[in-house]
Amino acid sequence: MSPMAIAAVTLDDGTYVKIVYSSPRKRGREIFGGLVPYGEVWRTGANEATELTVTNGVLLNGNVLAAGTYALFTIPGDEQWTVIINRNLGQWGAYDYDPEADVVRFNVPALTIDKMHE
Repeated sequence: MSPMAIAAVTLDDGTYVKIVYSSPRKRGREIFGGLVPYGEVWRTGANEATELTVTNGVLLNGNVLAAGTYALFTIPGDEQWTVIINRNLGQWGAYDYDPEADVVRFNVPALTIDKMHE
């Protein structure tokens, strides 16, 4: 029900960026603020925690992230989200999320899109 997907790009400097995630299906449910509560750590997808791989160091919202593979978590909010890059890979959901393993953490404004994509 939540198929795995990969988004990847090679940046102008040759850095390869890959995100591996399971795409949750809405199936008529309220996702943010419902199935995924505001203010709680979320795996940023379905099933296993989303993984982010970068082959060179990158700058994320002013934070340096070294080359490597990381777990990607978020904390959704109505007005802003917290983005979390974490060292602990292979986690199912966010049940064993450990903030001590955070490498980068920053806030971004919440945006609403006009059309739902599934």
